[in-house]
Amino acid sequence: MKNARKLAMITLSALFIGAVFPYVNFALDNTYQQLKVIVDVLELIKDSYVEKIDPQKLVYGAARGMVEELDDFSQFMEPDVYTRVKSDTEGEFGGIGIRVDTKEGWLTVVTPLPGTPAWKAEMLPGDKIIKIEGESTKDLIIDEAIKKLRGKPGTAVKITIAREPEEKGADWITKDITLVRELIKTENVKWRMLDNKTGYIKIVEFTGHVTENFDKAMADLKGKGMESLVMDLRYNPGGLLSAAVDISKLFMNDGKMIVYTKGRKPENYQEFRANGRAPHELLPLVVLMNRYSASASEIVAGAMQDNKRAVIIGERSFGKASVQSMIPLSDKSALRLTIAKYYTPSGKSIQHDAKNETGGITPDIEVKVTVETEKKLLQQSEEIFFPGKDEKNGKKKEFTKDEVLDRAVELLKAREVLGNLKPGK
Repeated sequence: MKNARKLAMITLSALFIGAVFPYVNFALDNTYQQLKVIVDVLELIKDSYVEKIDPQKLVYGAARGMVEELDDFSQFMEPDVYTRVKSDTEGEFGGIGIRVDTKEGWLTVVTPLPGTPAWKAEMLPGDKIIKIEGESTKDLIIDEAIKKLRGKPGTAVKITIAREPEEKGADWITKDITLVRELIKTENVKWRMLDNKTGYIKIVEFTGHVTENFDKAMADLKGKGMESLVMDLRYNPGGLLSAAVDISKLFMNDGKMIVYTKGRKPENYQEFRANGRAPHELLPLVVLMNRYSASASEIVAGAMQDNKRAVIIGERSFGKASVQSMIPLSDKSALRLTIAKYYTPSGKSIQHDAKNETGGITPDIEVKVTVETEKKLLQQSEEIFFPGKDEKNGKKKEFTKDEVLDRAVELLKAREVLGNLKPGK
């Protein structure tokens, strides 16, 4: 009876508002009809389902169902989940050493961090973590999944991964792994000289001090004679928008557009532009990326590409570039809702659209590598930056050829050679 009275009151309100504001009448009537379906289903389950059900669970289930129709990044959080998500983790914590994202509803590895438990267990980019301690991670809020993986150093966590097979059409390979958590210490920037003129900087993630560390790397490389640069954003899951904008400003000036956001509401439109004089405006630059380059790394690549500031080499990027807003609700639950998307200076949406096969940053020069080669390149990356670390019995380590990086170096050398040509003389 109470629900019937509420529906009657909503109907009377709609009629009253419709009489005063006739243009609002149709919208209210349509919304009421749509809501009535949910109320009818709720009442039928309460009255006729074989077992007694908590109505609140049904309401939350309906909310989750609505949000799941939107995208991978919008999420409905029940009160207890929202409380855990918004509370900061204090002190030191242990982890398994992976950067993750959500793809098709599954927790997906972007990259394992060198020397960590995940690295030693040979986890690979693209591996889906389908279970944590026997519980499915399907549609699990990413913040919750990360907290399940974290814990006191020395404690174990059991996960189940699914790996895409090399052969198309074959079944995914599943594997149970038990990992012992460790304190995870990460670097966001690594650098070295590739030859006597070409510098190389790998941005691992766009975290708080990345611009400061990038400046340090640039100063060191210029001191060693760098005349051109390869910026490696492969496996970079993103991070802070401000960091991506600050890195882009080092290479562009004159108010050039870096990225902008746009949603349905005018207030969600925002532009981010370069300003002042860029310290490395004329430095020849090539940017590397692959299908695991996401978010902030895509913003940098898109800005460089659209402003014709750099050549992009590799694979089309991940396609994660949307803006979420956390909206607390009346019963202390919350809605994380996508309110805008990021667009490159030329107006291309970075966000992946599976239906239309759009989104991500398409490289100027496409170079693909096999999964097996990717695995070898990841495993040898630490040895490259720290020579001798993995050598045994005095034998010199043989490295797998990095075709993407080699192509970048060739391009920069060709640019130098072509720049020295003097036609007609």
